[in-house]
Amino acid sequence: MNEKAQQLSDIFTGMLAAYGMNVIGAIVTLIFGFMVARWLGNLTHRAMQKADKLDAVFRPLPGKVVRFAIMVFTVIAVLNRFGVETTSLIALLGAAGLAIGLALQGTLSNVAAGVMILLFRPFKIGDAVKLNGEVYIVDSLGLFACRAHLPDGPTAFLPNSRIWGETIVNLSVTDQDMRRIDEHYGIGYGDDIGAALTILRDIAANEARVLATPAPMIKVDQLGDSSVNILFRVWTARTDWLDTKLDLIQRCKEGLEAGGITIPFPQRDVHLHTAPGTPAERDPYPVPVAQSRGLA
Repeated sequence: MNEKAQQLSDIFTGMLAAYGMNVIGAIVTLIFGFMVARWLGNLTHRAMQKADKLDAVFRPLPGKVVRFAIMVFTVIAVLNRFGVETTSLIALLGAAGLAIGLALQGTLSNVAAGVMILLFRPFKIGDAVKLNGEVYIVDSLGLFACRAHLPDGPTAFLPNSRIWGETIVNLSVTDQDMRRIDEHYGIGYGDDIGAALTILRDIAANEARVLATPAPMIKVDQLGDSSVNILFRVWTARTDWLDTKLDLIQRCKEGLEAGGITIPFPQRDVHLHTAPGTPAERDPYPVPVAQSRGLA
């Protein structure tokens, strides 16, 4: 028994002599590497917090990347002390990363698009943006998706890749603090064009929210199939745009009607033709013939 204990002691002593320094060095390397990773990660995070031009969602990401990268290099260095072929390990990690990237291609595309949105910042929280014909009010930004809501209330989650791949129209940001109102009003061909123009110009002149510069443009711009179309173009402050637009539509309609101007609308007359002959010889189920008169 003493001989076996002595043999085990000799084996342990030999292993300790052979690998003891490597084990101690590995432990020291791990502790030092993890401390450096944490320190540099926190330092990067604090530096990003001071960058006012970066979005708050993007600021923690660089610190996490730095910390993770240093930890990976530390583990590889520890394995190299024990004779592990790190080249093969790095190749294996690269292949695994490629496979994961292919499997998560859609998700990674959202992340890449999210980074581009956070860097270039085509919009910010609270902005009203128009994407693919829909208007959204942005509630929050994220690396995978942005949260928004429609003007009438429902919540929408917008994948970043879909946002970055579309034309983004930011309705809350303009080079000038004003917006244009474009409306068309059709009048009958028998109506007095000059009288209609005078009515619309008076309405624009009496609206305090309509800007004098640029000057309103109220002119005939098209001869339609059944109406003469008048362009009503005015400018207003960006904050007053919607209210002014809705009020002007109502006032223009009421003003034209009060001035005796006809506003055409679609009409269709249906004429029934009966077949000649006695009632017995007539078709019991006559087919009505519809003839369109267009607009009144």
